Amino acid sequence: MTVEASTRTVAEEVLLRSLVLLENGDARGWVDLFHDDGVLEFPYAPPGWSTVFAGRDAIWNHMRNFPEHLTVSFSDVVFHETASPDFTVAEFHGEGSASTGLPFSQDYVSLLWVHDGRITRYRDFWNPLQHLKALGGVEAAAQIVQS
Repeated sequence: MTVEASTRTVAEEVLLRSLVLLENGDARGWVDLFHDDGVLEFPYAPPGWSTVFAGRDAIWNHMRNFPEHLTVSFSDVVFHETASPDFTVAEFHGEGSASTGLPFSQDYVSLLWVHDGRITRYRDFWNPLQHLKALGGVEAAAQIVQS
């Protein structure tokens, strides 16, 4: 992942760190970036999938199998200026493959709030159709997510 060097806010640094952890398959490290009562939101999750995970334990239960299901590299990270160093809006691209062997390509818009360098809220906008396609379709994805 490459991002133009500049003066970054705390929230931007945390978001970049989160992407590196996911690229390295470190789901535990990624979850540990959250406050104990942090919230992870997926407003566009596929039907039947949870859209909100509240608390680090719930986030871990959701993300713990991430490295088994998806290998991804992130690029084209663009931050949009905000009034607070503890909030960022970022756009980025993810490219990789799913455990099915199918390719994965996804564009994201993420909103990230931090306090004392830890994530309090992460709202991740992504296209569920791309995710389902890489996992082999709706039925196959449902089985993977439930495992």
